[in-house]
Amino acid sequence: MGPIEEFLKANKIDEVEILVPDMAGIARGKILPAQRFLEGMARRNLRIPEGVFVQTVTGDYPDDGLVTSHAVQDVYLVPDERTIRVVPWYPDPTAQIICDAYYFDGQPVEFSARNVLTRIIALYEKRGWRLEVAPELEFYLVDVNADPDNPLVPPIGRSGRRETSRQAYGVDAVNEFDPLFEDVYDFCEAQNIDIDTLTHEAGAAQMEMNFNHGAPLDLADQAFQFKRTVREAGLRHKVYATFMAKPMQGQPGSSMHIHQSLLDAKTGKNLFANKNGKDSKLFHSHIAGLQKHLPAVMPLLAPNVNSYRRLMRDSDAPINTHWGYDNRTVGLRVPHSDAKARRVENRMAGADANPYLALAASLACGYLGMVEKLDPRPPVEGSAYRLAHTLPRTLYDALGRFNASRPIKDVLGEKFVQAVSLVKETELEAYQQVISSWEREHLLLNV
Repeated sequence: MGPIEEFLKANKIDEVEILVPDMAGIARGKILPAQRFLEGMARRNLRIPEGVFVQTVTGDYPDDGLVTSHAVQDVYLVPDERTIRVVPWYPDPTAQIICDAYYFDGQPVEFSARNVLTRIIALYEKRGWRLEVAPELEFYLVDVNADPDNPLVPPIGRSGRRETSRQAYGVDAVNEFDPLFEDVYDFCEAQNIDIDTLTHEAGAAQMEMNFNHGAPLDLADQAFQFKRTVREAGLRHKVYATFMAKPMQGQPGSSMHIHQSLLDAKTGKNLFANKNGKDSKLFHSHIAGLQKHLPAVMPLLAPNVNSYRRLMRDSDAPINTHWGYDNRTVGLRVPHSDAKARRVENRMAGADANPYLALAASLACGYLGMVEKLDPRPPVEGSAYRLAHTLPRTLYDALGRFNASRPIKDVLGEKFVQAVSLVKETELEAYQQVISSWEREHLLLNV
């Protein structure tokens, strides 16, 4: 009896959710009776259409046969036994398990988000390097919003009032929603989601959850599960939890900061610091790779039209790829630390990014810097907002840079880059057909 079957038996599981993250990070998959799941796993019969991995956030598909098969072929899913968990919010015993996707010739689906991250991790492993990452995810709690034409508003907490002023690091402001966060912590503990610190961020009813550091694939799985968990907890308390990059006008955006460090796979030594505790040459090359290549991977860090509303001057989000020591205005912050904890914090990704793709993109850029032996620009002291805005300002601009970068295509995979471009162009075309309330307000009778 294998570990998956043992888990199902020990927890008396009736049904199993087989999950894959699509390009937007949405959980796709199937729900099967436990016995049917085991039979399908043994016979490579856990199948799903290949097109699921290029589904747009609106549920549409690109009208193009260059990436997926015109026949809409199936691929088969291989459950990762390390990810099996009980789903804690269902009344009946239900398990969830995250899967990898393969063609029937045994080749991985190149534009499956989990496979993309695995591809980047393998590049590091070939050089004897081991990665550690720690994401920080920001999100807003908002009132249930049944009409998308209405602006979002903070929910009413236990005081009976909405939060209107900014309460950064306010403990009492977090306690307004104690019952909701008690559910979040209970659900996370049941799923082995290794969350650490909960803080109130700068926006009204904006929160941040930090994760303990670990291996990239494990942390991407946890961030993927955490988003689903927080949304479920919110619904139980008649509140929406949103990871939109910029959900409310006049409020800060929500980010996914990524702390990343590099260890020697054999000794466990942090390779970003020398014996004297100073920054290593490898660390500076990693930063230089982030500086050079991150603007080209912004469709993975800022994947939606809304994402670029967050990346504005003086808005608690970066506008360029400068770096600095303990400087929160730059895109790449090096926190004060001892040699064992030397790391760089990539502050560019939005909370709306697919965690697998955001990690893959950030780690790929750092990898390129190290193998290219690049040198970074000098660290910035003072505000980086006084310097030029060099990140893409729109998804249109970002896709142009993404498609023009040969090094990024080489490390992430050309077919993957093509798939992202097709999906995002399809979403942009859909967005262009929408007339906003701003246009009606200011143009209807004035032009």
